[in-house]
Amino acid sequence: MQPLHRPNKMGLHFRTYQSKTRDFIACFFQRSHTIGAAEIFHLRMNASAARYTVCPFFRAARVLLLFRKIGGIPVKAPFFYEAMHIIKAPGIRFSLTGSHIYRFFLKKIFLGILLLLCAALCACAPREKVVIILSTNDIHAQIQNFPQLATAVAECRDTASVILVDAGDRWTGNAYVDQAEGRRPVLELMNELGYDVATLGNHEFDVGQQTLAEAIDYCRFPVICANMVSENSPIPQLKPYVILDREGEKFAFVAAVTNYGYNNHPDGHDAIFEGLRFMDAVRTLEEYEYLRDSCQVLVALTHIGSKYDRELADEASEYDLIIGGHSHERINEVEDGVLITQTGRNLNMVGVTEVRLRGKEIRSLSFRLVPLADYAPDPVYQEMVETYRNNPVLKEKAGELTATADKVGVANIFLQALKRKSGSDVAFYHYGGIRRDSLSKGDLTRSDIYDLDPFISSVSVMEMTPEQMSKMVLTKYNDTVNKGESHRIDLFSTAPYVIRTDGYDAVEVIFPGLVSGRKYKVAMGDYVFKNYQGLEYTNGETTQWLVPDVLMEYVANGGKPLAPDNTLRQSVAGQHDDRENHDDRDDD
Repeated sequence: MQPLHRPNKMGLHFRTYQSKTRDFIACFFQRSHTIGAAEIFHLRMNASAARYTVCPFFRAARVLLLFRKIGGIPVKAPFFYEAMHIIKAPGIRFSLTGSHIYRFFLKKIFLGILLLLCAALCACAPREKVVIILSTNDIHAQIQNFPQLATAVAECRDTASVILVDAGDRWTGNAYVDQAEGRRPVLELMNELGYDVATLGNHEFDVGQQTLAEAIDYCRFPVICANMVSENSPIPQLKPYVILDREGEKFAFVAAVTNYGYNNHPDGHDAIFEGLRFMDAVRTLEEYEYLRDSCQVLVALTHIGSKYDRELADEASEYDLIIGGHSHERINEVEDGVLITQTGRNLNMVGVTEVRLRGKEIRSLSFRLVPLADYAPDPVYQEMVETYRNNPVLKEKAGELTATADKVGVANIFLQALKRKSGSDVAFYHYGGIRRDSLSKGDLTRSDIYDLDPFISSVSVMEMTPEQMSKMVLTKYNDTVNKGESHRIDLFSTAPYVIRTDGYDAVEVIFPGLVSGRKYKVAMGDYVFKNYQGLEYTNGETTQWLVPDVLMEYVANGGKPLAPDNTLRQSVAGQHDDRENHDDRDDD
């Protein structure tokens, strides 16, 4: 298990400065009186002066005596005995005025004062301050690792000042959370752990505006978003930023959610965004660079994907740090002097950003990903999670697999389920709607099936020709709006097809097994039906069949184990591996 923060052992505390300064002064005066006594003894034996005068040397000795009594500094007595003996010695007439002893002690006093001033300056110099920013993103209701997160956070708080943040998409993705009232389990865990600030993700809107408004009100931490305008919505107008104080320094967090889906809003159906308006995320974040004058560290807390995080770093140089989400990547990179971070998805990792400050200067800024599997679960949070997952209905067996299904195998289960239920010739399903990368061999629970598509999508049916199918696939591949989903195989299909490219963009899509001009009955998820550009069809409609129910029916397979098909039937020809401006990521 690796610690989230390693204390800096190189610096000295102020108390240490005090102690070392006191010891040094003591040594200095001990050295002074020893040398002085020796010189006085030498002069006593060789005195030839004709007159005697009381000089500042003896006044200095009295000061040393007083200092000894007050400060507890050990000053040996022979120094004073020798000095007084010179004065009292009969027949000795000795002048110390202007002697080298006077000059010697004047120099020593000056040096002592100088050393005291130096020690005071060292003690008062700005010390290095360390603040740790812990970050999560795209949790997607996967609360099973929350007990480990709690342990990691507690250990870090024991050694450093901590800010705990989340970059959106906290829910939708876990049956035990999604089917709980108000999807409260995630929020209750975050409240208990003491999150400091969070922003919205696109999936926060899946539950409807009223539920989202209630969830925001339930949070004991501020939820911020600068580029969402609530015009006629139950969702309150959120603050654009928050300024937090740590170690006497100010940290400003400015937030934004993606508006780079279709119709200038987050990914999702138009209906769920009625009464809301979204401004360009990057341009909006740029407008808050002025906060640099009010804080020591300026942070963008974003749910816009890595492509736009990099664009922000290129254009907004005042930001020190971007904590991102949405594209489900593990990122630790510097772009134009701005540190960009992201932790992947499903709460497998926690991001650790270490900020070192001295005065008003950021001495260093570093990031690392820490696997939560390295930490033992906190028993309190473990009990909370087990309570949430205590749903006997969701633990019921739904079916059985004879072998492990990979991402493609899971996609083919979707396709065959939709095709069988609708009686269609061809079925399509989009990459982002399949939320499990694999299914293990053996029993499948109802929770497993629900987690495959937690968005409660419906099945849409229509008629399409191969040419219309080709246009849909080609338009999506060359998507200029939702670029995070472009230039990849985004639509799985029961019908094999080949995307031919010029090295980057698609130029044509071929369905070799279909007859040109013929109309085929096609089934797909309603997300594709409602949102994909370039979609042309006839007699299209959305049914009442919910995708999780259709999947449940298919994997039951009459009580027989299901053999997964891991064969990919789509391919890309002419694609360059070094194509520019392409990010292989999962934006959803």
